[in-house]
Amino acid sequence: MPGYQIISDVGDALIKLLREGMVPDIIQNTEGIGMCHPSDRGDVNLGILLYDIKRNPDIVPVDRTAVGNDKLRSPSMFLDLYFMLTAYSASDIKFRTLEEAKILGRVLQIFEGTSILRGELLGAPFSGLQYPPKIELLELEPEEKTRIWGVNDPPYKLSLFYKVYPVEIESEKIRTITRVKETDITIGQIRNG
Repeated sequence: MPGYQIISDVGDALIKLLREGMVPDIIQNTEGIGMCHPSDRGDVNLGILLYDIKRNPDIVPVDRTAVGNDKLRSPSMFLDLYFMLTAYSASDIKFRTLEEAKILGRVLQIFEGTSILRGELLGAPFSGLQYPPKIELLELEPEEKTRIWGVNDPPYKLSLFYKVYPVEIESEKIRTITRVKETDITIGQIRNG
């Protein structure tokens, strides 16, 4: 079941998905796609930034789940993860904007074709989840995009914004319970007086 590492697993899954769909046709090598902040991107051609985490408002589990015969696990927490994807081309300035638009166009195509992170596609962290995470393009206003990018960082570049949800983090809180093992029932008659 998904523990705290599922947040980084989702980032890794997005990178894997993009690498499979973009290398070497759009981006030359796998190291050209990675998690980074716009102000510290190194030589990445497609940077992915996890910029926010919120509790998912639609799934609020209340039931505990059985762990073996004598334990109950508290309900899981469900989150929404917010990502910004930015293309960086090393092409000549005359071609840079077109190259970056091509990269972002391919991202849109890949995520539209794979809108759910399923276990058979991405491996163990996503297998057997009751709610497989969805990838959804966010339609934000330009002011909000600029705010997310940052005021003092490099100037804003065209970026894509996605929400991946719901992402489950299983609770570590487990309570031991005592099951009823024996019942003593006495049956008698009630006499009316």
